Amino acid sequence: MGVDEFRRIALSLPEASESGHMGHPDFRVGGRIFATLGYPSAGWGVVKLTPDQQELFVQVAPEVFVPVKGAWGRRGATSVRLRAAPKGMVRNALVAAWCNTAPKALGRQFKSLSSSSPESDT
Repeated sequence: MGVDEFRRIALSLPEASESGHMGHPDFRVGGRIFATLGYPSAGWGVVKLTPDQQELFVQVAPEVFVPVKGAWGRRGATSVRLRAAPKGMVRNALVAAWCNTAPKALGRQFKSLSSSSPESDT
């Protein structure tokens, strides 16, 4: 998984757009950030999961998913080591982050089409 593929998946989600935050590309829905690239360094992404989702993704793939340090990490912000990440697993994390962030009506429409299980690799 590379930066371009992360970006492509993030932007494929309904009403997602790319912007910038603190010098890094970010991905938004409804004006709110659900993922970023380039933090903590090149080759990494961050997804906005719930603490329960974060725990599950970290348990399944600790070589890929790492809680962000500090308060953001305790709230579910999760770093993604892109080089080690299977595409399907990152897609599931991005979909979960998008669902957590999207306006409720838009999220309800999309949730029935997606799975936030970290184990899928398709």
